Amino acid sequence: MAAAGALERSFVELSGAERERPRHFREFTVCGIGTANALAGAVKYSESAGGFCYLESGKLFAVTRNRFIHWKTSGDTLELVEESLDVNLLNNAVRLKFQNCSLLPGGVHVSETQNHVIILILTNQTVHRLLLPHPSRMYRSELVIESQMQSIFTDVGKVDFRDPCNSQLIPAVPGLSPNSTSSAAWLGSDGEALFALPSASGGIFVLKLPSYDIPGMVSVVELKQSSVMQRLLIGWMPTAIRGDQGPSDRPLALAVHCVEHDAFIFALCQDHKLRMWSYKDQMCLMVADMLEYVPVSKDFQLSIGTGHKLRLAYSPSMGLYLGLFMHSPKRGQFCIFQLVSTENNRYSLDHISSIFTSQETLIDFALTSTDIWALWHDAENQTVVRYITFEHNVAGQWNSVFMHSLPEEEIIIRDDQDPREMYLQTLFTPGRFINAALCKALQIFCRGTERNLDLSWSELKKEVTLAVESELQGSVTEYEFSQEEFRNLQQEFWCKFYACCLQYQEALSHPLALHLNPHTNMVCLLKKGYLSFLVPSSLVDHLYLHPDDDLLAEDEAAISDDVEVARDVMCLIKCLRLIGESVTMDMSVMMEMSCYNLQSPEKAAEQILEDLITIDVENVMEDICSKLQEIKNPVHAIGLLLREMDYETEVEMEKGFNPAQPLNIRMNLSQLYGGSTAGYIVCRGVCKIASTRFLICRDLLILQHLLLRLGDAAILGADQLFQAQQDLLHRTSPLLLCYYLIKWGSQCLATDVPVDTLESNLQHLSVLELTDSGAVMGNKFVSSPQTIVELFFQEVARKHIIAHLFSQPKAPLSQTGLNWPEMITAVTNYLLQLLWPSNPGCLFMECLMANCQYVQLQDYIQLLHPWCQVNIGSCRFMLGRCYLVTGEGQKALQCFRQAASEVGKEEFLDRLIRSEDGEIVSTPRMQYYDKILRLLDVIGLPELVIQLAMSAITEAGDDWKSQATLRTCIFKHHLDLGHNSQAYEALTHIPDSSRRLDCLRQLVVVLCERSQLQDLVEFPYVNLHNEVVAIIESRARAVDLMTHNYYELLYAFHIYRHNYRKAGTVMFEYGMRLGREVRTLRGLEKQGNCYLAAVNCLRLIRPEYAWIVHPASGAVCDRPGASPKRNHDGECTAAPTNRQIEILELGDLEKECSLARIRLTLAQHDPSAVAVAGSSSAEEMVSLLVQAGLFDTAISLCQTFKLPLTPVFEGLAFKCIKLQLGGEAAQAEAWSWLAANQLSSVITTKESRCFEWRCKYLLRIWNSLVLSAFIKCYR
Repeated sequence: MAAAGALERSFVELSGAERERPRHFREFTVCGIGTANALAGAVKYSESAGGFCYLESGKLFAVTRNRFIHWKTSGDTLELVEESLDVNLLNNAVRLKFQNCSLLPGGVHVSETQNHVIILILTNQTVHRLLLPHPSRMYRSELVIESQMQSIFTDVGKVDFRDPCNSQLIPAVPGLSPNSTSSAAWLGSDGEALFALPSASGGIFVLKLPSYDIPGMVSVVELKQSSVMQRLLIGWMPTAIRGDQGPSDRPLALAVHCVEHDAFIFALCQDHKLRMWSYKDQMCLMVADMLEYVPVSKDFQLSIGTGHKLRLAYSPSMGLYLGLFMHSPKRGQFCIFQLVSTENNRYSLDHISSIFTSQETLIDFALTSTDIWALWHDAENQTVVRYITFEHNVAGQWNSVFMHSLPEEEIIIRDDQDPREMYLQTLFTPGRFINAALCKALQIFCRGTERNLDLSWSELKKEVTLAVESELQGSVTEYEFSQEEFRNLQQEFWCKFYACCLQYQEALSHPLALHLNPHTNMVCLLKKGYLSFLVPSSLVDHLYLHPDDDLLAEDEAAISDDVEVARDVMCLIKCLRLIGESVTMDMSVMMEMSCYNLQSPEKAAEQILEDLITIDVENVMEDICSKLQEIKNPVHAIGLLLREMDYETEVEMEKGFNPAQPLNIRMNLSQLYGGSTAGYIVCRGVCKIASTRFLICRDLLILQHLLLRLGDAAILGADQLFQAQQDLLHRTSPLLLCYYLIKWGSQCLATDVPVDTLESNLQHLSVLELTDSGAVMGNKFVSSPQTIVELFFQEVARKHIIAHLFSQPKAPLSQTGLNWPEMITAVTNYLLQLLWPSNPGCLFMECLMANCQYVQLQDYIQLLHPWCQVNIGSCRFMLGRCYLVTGEGQKALQCFRQAASEVGKEEFLDRLIRSEDGEIVSTPRMQYYDKILRLLDVIGLPELVIQLAMSAITEAGDDWKSQATLRTCIFKHHLDLGHNSQAYEALTHIPDSSRRLDCLRQLVVVLCERSQLQDLVEFPYVNLHNEVVAIIESRARAVDLMTHNYYELLYAFHIYRHNYRKAGTVMFEYGMRLGREVRTLRGLEKQGNCYLAAVNCLRLIRPEYAWIVHPASGAVCDRPGASPKRNHDGECTAAPTNRQIEILELGDLEKECSLARIRLTLAQHDPSAVAVAGSSSAEEMVSLLVQAGLFDTAISLCQTFKLPLTPVFEGLAFKCIKLQLGGEAAQAEAWSWLAANQLSSVITTKESRCFEWRCKYLLRIWNSLVLSAFIKCYR
């Protein structure tokens, strides 16, 4: 892809300030040492900053990969921060305050050994050594797999800052040179710490602290070249006579280069000479006069040097380079030298290059073996960063770095916009203001009010709103306002707060230093309040952003090998830049609003062109037209530019790491650029590219309309006018909309989602079998307000991109180094490819769906839908998911139906319908419907399930399996909703008989449980009558008789259909089972009612048909669900094959009915007989009745079943004999059974008489009356 290439003729600054809470610094105070002078400590130096990169920071498998330290000094305070692009470091920021001391600018030097990181600190009175563990010694394994790790500063609180072994007072003799700020520090070969400082007497003195683990004394060595007489003269002669402000060899800048067992100290002095000292030999090895290389006036030669700077750069292959900046009042000059060693330990400088600059104030510069990076402040106090390759650069042309601009000073608010909303949107748009600036502005704005400034992004937004509104209300003195007056007052206060924020943002953006990592070629800009990174600019962006005057022949060569084509593109870019400079803020807003409101960009471009022509007072349009005349082939030039900006590709990126790679390599690579800082930088890079390309496409649309307006065949060619109108315009508009959409996503904040919501969403995705998708990762949502593009990069895209980059390495991974410009360019371009709306993958939308960003996903699809014809079905599906979450079920259903037409055409939908076991059981579209129905079922939306299933049925056609599945689904959800009739209707249309039977069984059970028996009975059951009877019978025989009423249901079922014999049979079987299984009084009552109902049924039938079949002896027990009968060996016994069928007529049922009533009578009289009465035969019942004293009932039973009366009279005689021989207890018992028999015509005693009289009377007449009465009654 052409757009992936970077020219590297220019760089772009990207702010690395995260929007989370302000960085939490742990503060420690370093107490004064010995007799430190408080007045000397009050000396104020300028703020400074610096950085340190680990030696192995560019190695792919090192623990210190992409890890560095940076710091800032201000007065007595040193702030140290350790950063990593791969992991988030914990406890990585400390603030040290040195009592009665001021830190020297550039007075912090960091070195590393195998086991330690050593920080050497110089103040104006003391030196310090801070010993910290090396990262490679902090972790048990070299394999870094955690997303968070401890920083080397974690245990800094355990350090004893007053330990004399690690801190020392600068001795008064020779003493520190007054007004001197230069210093150097390094580690000796034996681990000692060495500090080089300008001496008060001129020259350099070196203070040595012994190694931390070896006892020793502090020593001081002074390095000075001057003779004794010269020292005496300098010390004796007054300054006014000498004409200088101090010794001429006083260093202005110091630098150290360590060699084996020695250290070379380079000093650029006031006399414009560079001196090189050997610390080991304590002698000056070289003196070089820099005036030989500087074409300056005589006055400059006689003046004392100020503002000179010195930097070193070492390359193992090229040796040591020295970079000197020679400052003069009118202009500065960079001199680059290479140190050359000759025989006899002699050294000289080989002059490589001299580069002049007209910049006003040099803040800092960094040197590599090939380049110079310089940081200036220009006359307007604007930050300028440029770089140059000092070799083979005859023209001395500096390359540009496009700096991050401050937010606009004024916000234009239309009459239809709310001032508060517009200011809040500007203040809290990602990339505009940092958290620290807003917090400081809030603190000043609310002076006198204590506020907690440890706030998250959302909390800070609420505090800002509350503060400004409170100030506004506090200033109101009148109770009534017109709407216009209130609006003006509101705008005034918000403008005041915005100005305060702008002031602090500008202050915190003040640059302090450059930090360059020679191992990865990463360049950072250290600012007062945050860190920014410099990344390469692409060719198109470079041409568009770069001024015309600075464009070189190299730029044309990078465009095309064809000179004419390259010139055409250059002219085209110049025209676009002229248009861009003419477009006003209102016009720019018009184009953005047309994109946001889904209006045609072409119409907006046409309107902007009209407005430009109308307000053109400087004849800009004439200049553009004249430049257009220079373009020989505009159509080809425009087409080439469009191709350069198009990220569309047909090849989808590989998902996941190469399984052939070892596990430890894959796990290590999975952490590359996994830190939040790296994610923020990459996504800011994407936003910057999208913003710039959006402007290019906008201006290109305007230019094409201008070409059409001119209509000059001389410019376009007679046959090219139609092509330009139809082809180029229609290619430019989608490109503009693509970049607008990516820009929108880069500024749209993600929503923080509760854990339970994420878990619920994961459950829904598991139903869709999407949990193994590359877009569904273990969400570790952080508290910082990520944009949705950042969320996508950190959760999904990063691992895809890294896996793709290292899937087929050109060299072994162990030998692969990380080059920051190349890596950041490749990662950014691949991320743009994944975000590109017209590419086939849907990972971005999947990621939003997986992380519950449904509002943002819905907005994204709405912006995408009208013009992008790629992934239409996937978009409709995901929009349906959004509507489900927002409770708009019908809209969701419509989206799911629309997506069905694209199944089989899009990768995401194909993955959606893919089964876990890989088995395809139906057509792709039916599989899609099945997934959606399962999703709706899990969410709990039965109405939508029914509607979607009905739609799917129309597409199922002759696929009877799918028909059966869908109709079963409809039946189930109708039944769940209580739509009994619709459930029955769906049941009857199920083509699969086994499924239909299952559903019928479920219908019976559910309606019985709901007691909706009338519906169950009244359904017609066409062609299902026998099945439903069998189901109810099966249920009746399988469940408990007293808790379920399936027999009664079956009885009603047959009665409703006038099938009285069946109804009688059911009730007779019910009664039989009650007698055998329910041996309670309630069971006997129900048994009697059952037999009575059976008798009534048979009485309704013609006599010749009034009979039923008696259930066989095993029929009741051998019911479905019952365990099989086994013999004593455990084997199943064979069911009897020849069962005798017994016919019961009406008389038989009446006898059974009579027997049931007698059983109930016995149970009511004698509750203890309940257990045996239920299943007793007539003969057994006679004995039980006689035993209970119910002789009358027993005789009645004998008469009904034609049984002999002998047992009755024998029992009665026995009772009478027992009564005669028994005592009072027997007499009391006799009265109860006598009362139970109907002998009122024989015994006419009154109840009111006493028991004794009655017993005597009975004893007197029992033999003559009772017996004769029974004989007479039943003769």
